[in-house]
Amino acid sequence: MEFDVGSRLREIRIAAGLSQRRAAERAGVPNGLISMIEQNRSSPSVASLRKILGGVPMTMADFFEPERTDGDRVFFGPGDLVDLTSRLGGALGHGREAGGGLSLRQVGDARAHGLQILHERYAPGADTGETMLEHVGHEGGVVVAGEVEVTVGAETRILKAGDAYLFESRTPHRFRNVSDRPAEIVSACAPGYL
Repeated sequence: MEFDVGSRLREIRIAAGLSQRRAAERAGVPNGLISMIEQNRSSPSVASLRKILGGVPMTMADFFEPERTDGDRVFFGPGDLVDLTSRLGGALGHGREAGGGLSLRQVGDARAHGLQILHERYAPGADTGETMLEHVGHEGGVVVAGEVEVTVGAETRILKAGDAYLFESRTPHRFRNVSDRPAEIVSACAPGYL
């Protein structure tokens, strides 16, 4: 069953006591965007959804898995990772391959630990979006396969397997696979933001 982003956003907005206009103001997004998303007439980008949820405030993991309680769990198999991407459909990244794009899978309960660990996969052409990401915290990661173009502020570099990054997350940033091969990153962010 496909996750209904629009209904979930409406539920959260109403629970927070916000009108669509007030939610848009708090998030710093155009007034009509909230309405378009809630009606499922627009699929939000990572940056847009993150901004909207920041106005509530709420993490993307809480948005998609509100009842998740595995804070005491220590070990996780591949099937135990929280697939944040499938909940967004096509909103997370765009790829040249059919069915491609960006995959983000989270280890455990980021909120309980104050740390978000992600296994990220980028198909050729996948991109976090033209709108740069910005959020509270610090993040870092290691490219474990392929190549990823990482932009942080005014700096851009193509990182290859074994290369790493670490930066303050309030600096606008973007990740893109500009190669013709898939790429993978294992990253961490504290506190978690997705």
